[in-house]
Amino acid sequence: MKRRIWLSVLLCCILAFTMLAGCASNETGSENNAAPTEDYSIKIGGSSTLAPIIAQCADSFTEEFKTWDKVDTSLPEEPIVIFVSTGGSGFGLKSAVDGTFDFGMVSKNLKDEEKEQFANGSITQLGSDVLIIGVNSENPVAQVKPDLTTEELVSIFSGKIKNWQELDPALPDRSIVVAVRDLGGGASEVFDAAVMKGTPISDEALQIPSMGALAGKIMDNKDTIGYVSSGLVNQNPDKITPISVDGIAPTLENINSGAYKIGRALLLVSKDKPDNMEQKFLDYLLSEKGLGVVEELGYVPVAR
Repeated sequence: MKRRIWLSVLLCCILAFTMLAGCASNETGSENNAAPTEDYSIKIGGSSTLAPIIAQCADSFTEEFKTWDKVDTSLPEEPIVIFVSTGGSGFGLKSAVDGTFDFGMVSKNLKDEEKEQFANGSITQLGSDVLIIGVNSENPVAQVKPDLTTEELVSIFSGKIKNWQELDPALPDRSIVVAVRDLGGGASEVFDAAVMKGTPISDEALQIPSMGALAGKIMDNKDTIGYVSSGLVNQNPDKITPISVDGIAPTLENINSGAYKIGRALLLVSKDKPDNMEQKFLDYLLSEKGLGVVEELGYVPVAR
């Protein structure tokens, strides 16, 4: 299933590129006074965390209805085409504001000034993601120190603590490999606000371009520590072990109660009010089927 989702995302990225190239070609051909064709596709770009959720829902939505008139009789008998492209939450915000995409995928809590950009459009929350401090399941730190304080995390991620034995003498004499998302992205903003609070991330930390790749780094290297989306930890329980923070484990109960603080919203944003076609897909995402996918992939769906 995971392979199918990512293949879908990749295919949609390729199709999106082809579509945009075609748009440029149409602009060049405007000298021939060719009438523009109406676009019945939905274009969505941004967060790599949200992409698998949206891609799987887009697949199911397309397979179920095939053409737009089957969704709503007022819509045309045109094939349903939904493009999904990754690039990060920052890209999602920018692409929604400048109109490159109909919806931006954003995995973070929006600031007031960011919300203002969508005052005439829409902000739709599909669920919540928790950033779990994860280590390779072969790393003994999960048994020796299954709980880390915020101060210890700051020391590790800032590079003050560089060796596992510096954290605890019972741990191996090996260098700690710190992995983070690219600085300035949605996940890094959440981690900074909840943990680092302005303390810079170590220059030696690996900046990973996607959450999936960050999880892969932890699974591939037993000395790596990083913050990982709860969905990816839940999908790989034998390869990534969660670490508690200040005595609070990232359990569903602690997440829902707000006791576990390192979290963020999963959002779709649009600059303009969604048209009928776009609203029908939003309704599907917020339906039992759509939110079921959010939960299936290991995230916390928004309350129905």
